[in-house]
Amino acid sequence: MERNHTMMQFFEWHVEAEGTLWSSLKELAPELKDKGIDTVWIPPVTKGQSGEDPGYGVYDLYDLGEFDQKGTVRTKYGTKQELLDAIAACHEYGIHVYADLVMNHKAGADETEVFQVIEVDEEDRLKEISEPFEIEGWTKFTFPNRDNKYSSFTWSFEHFSGTDFDAKRNNYGIYRIVGDHKSWNDNVDDEFGNYDYLMYADIDYNHPEVRNEMIQWGKWLVDTLQCDGYRLDAIKHINYEFIKQFVEEVRQHQGDQFYVVGEFWNQELEACQKFLDNVDFSFDLFDVSLHYNLHTASNAGRDFDLTMIFDHTLVQSHPEHAVTFVDNHDTQPNQSLESWVQDWFKQIAYSLILLRKDGYPCVFYGDYFGIGGDEPIEAKKAAIDPLLFARCYKAYGEQNDYFDHPNLIGWVRRGVKEIKQSGCAVVISNAEEGEKRMYVGEERAGEVWADLTGTREDSIKIEADGYAAFPVNGGSVSVWTHL
Repeated sequence: MERNHTMMQFFEWHVEAEGTLWSSLKELAPELKDKGIDTVWIPPVTKGQSGEDPGYGVYDLYDLGEFDQKGTVRTKYGTKQELLDAIAACHEYGIHVYADLVMNHKAGADETEVFQVIEVDEEDRLKEISEPFEIEGWTKFTFPNRDNKYSSFTWSFEHFSGTDFDAKRNNYGIYRIVGDHKSWNDNVDDEFGNYDYLMYADIDYNHPEVRNEMIQWGKWLVDTLQCDGYRLDAIKHINYEFIKQFVEEVRQHQGDQFYVVGEFWNQELEACQKFLDNVDFSFDLFDVSLHYNLHTASNAGRDFDLTMIFDHTLVQSHPEHAVTFVDNHDTQPNQSLESWVQDWFKQIAYSLILLRKDGYPCVFYGDYFGIGGDEPIEAKKAAIDPLLFARCYKAYGEQNDYFDHPNLIGWVRRGVKEIKQSGCAVVISNAEEGEKRMYVGEERAGEVWADLTGTREDSIKIEADGYAAFPVNGGSVSVWTHL
């Protein structure tokens, strides 16, 4: 029987900019597999504006740490060869690799150009606040040190829809580029009137040359990396018709099994559902709504009704298309979407994504290994490991929910015959110590169960009718199972 699948986001914002992440992944591959991680989502592999750029200020899509550009050969995470070696090591241990693609914008241009723009209101990008005028913008990308290797395509202002800096006047703003067939794309999120523009030089997917180049790059990248899937960054800012075409063409090139998950950052479930419908449900999305539920619950404590933790979430409405997560590089403290799930609730949150039948859970590197930088956060590996063990060996079979109390919920996974001693009972409290009487099966009568988390040191004997009262400490989770 196929085991449960678990993803790890293998980076956080403050990993050391010393070019060691790819080597670290190579070394950790056997340990990750042993813990039950069978997929890693790696950060952007392409050259950014500098050797410290996390990859989201993307400069050259064809430079994977091979060319001396922007003051460095390697990227923040290592050289191209170290990257290929890390992917090969993951594959050796049966771990799939998903590469992070940043296709919304480009940064760090080689030259400026002069062109016509209209300045728009930052709060309403459909509102023009100037007549057309000339600016000098950083929009010319020639990649001289790559010397046309892999692609001879160079970028000019006509390949972008907007930018945010006028070098002529040293002014910042949001400038929509003027030209034939130039406008913000309509097939994007409608926040700020139209959220086509996010940052830097915004790629214009109305331009046929751009669409063709980006699709060719997507095929080249999978051929070069031999990766198993893509994570698409910031897709609410990109024409969804292009995203759909891109995924279709990459899959035609690589095979239908090629996995794709998108970051559509909108906590309104209806917006995510509409996007999935627009792309014909051709790939998965991160469950942003669930993340915010977890964040809210961690801040509210006992005032949060745990029976509602999955309300208005993607995993509830579209479980087959939901990638569930607790936190990521954008939600960690001091980042752009900061909404950190508090420490006391972290193990509870991970139990909610790892031990249930629905969703494809993703463990955050920053939670598992800790967060660096000026305000470091300790690793929670010791709290997450028992849940990974439970997901790998115990959390199988029919799921019975006991969501019948606002501060004390639980569920049972009944187990399957194919996996010996599988099955578990999970109890969560966000208030006082309590217990939940739950049914695990008459065939379990007489079995002695223990708490995998180690929070409770007592043991439970399953009664003759297949029921038992499973205790949990206040503000805690316990995972009971037959060891």
